[in-house]
Amino acid sequence: MKNLIASLLLLLLSFGVAASEGIELQTANIDLSNNASLQRGAKHFVTYCLGCHSIKHIRYLRIALDTDVDQKKMLKDIAPEGASIYDQLHSAMNKHDSEKWFGTQPPDLSLIARSRGADWLYSYLKSYYIDPKSPRGVNNLIFKDTAMPNPLWQLQGEQHAEHKKNIWGDEYTNLVMKEPGTLSTGEFDIFVNDLVNFLVYVGEPVQLERQRIGKYVIFYILMFLVVAYLLKKEYWKKIH
Repeated sequence: MKNLIASLLLLLLSFGVAASEGIELQTANIDLSNNASLQRGAKHFVTYCLGCHSIKHIRYLRIALDTDVDQKKMLKDIAPEGASIYDQLHSAMNKHDSEKWFGTQPPDLSLIARSRGADWLYSYLKSYYIDPKSPRGVNNLIFKDTAMPNPLWQLQGEQHAEHKKNIWGDEYTNLVMKEPGTLSTGEFDIFVNDLVNFLVYVGEPVQLERQRIGKYVIFYILMFLVVAYLLKKEYWKKIH
């Protein structure tokens, strides 16, 4: 009971710290059965992310098969020009240039959704703001002093950070849109959600199949448990 109470107190304390800092993750609407969303997310990644980041553990062919898109359409509308359907999603940036411009090589994003979580990614991509003190002129509320510039600034617009205090006197940061982008707030939310949905799919392309098969596996285990219990009773009934 003491351990349970201590765990609850630590949980409440962590919520209090997050609230005081004004950091609260937004919820991504992940639906891996939505092929249209996955196709849009793949297109967004190729257009805005592939220049720096790679996804080397999946090929365009696999994406086409899983999202039910024709291979010719995949190469024409989603994959970069000149790509083969059997190619992996490799970045065009070499290691030397990336270290020169960003100080480090941008990571491969094959497992970023499994590492960070969908809500973290969704919140991160929406939380850039103008910061004159930063070398790149921007910062991020979720990942402070991030080395990555905002790749979606033209779509989202320019946000500014306003530092405020809550009723307890704790400071928190609120982001305010000062210069709107080419997309409305709702359109940008859908854009980012599609991108995150695609990254979640990339992290485990067989997730839906695993969940489907898992139901049968659990049913088999339960049935086997019943048979094993009845067999145990049969073996032991003469002993008691």
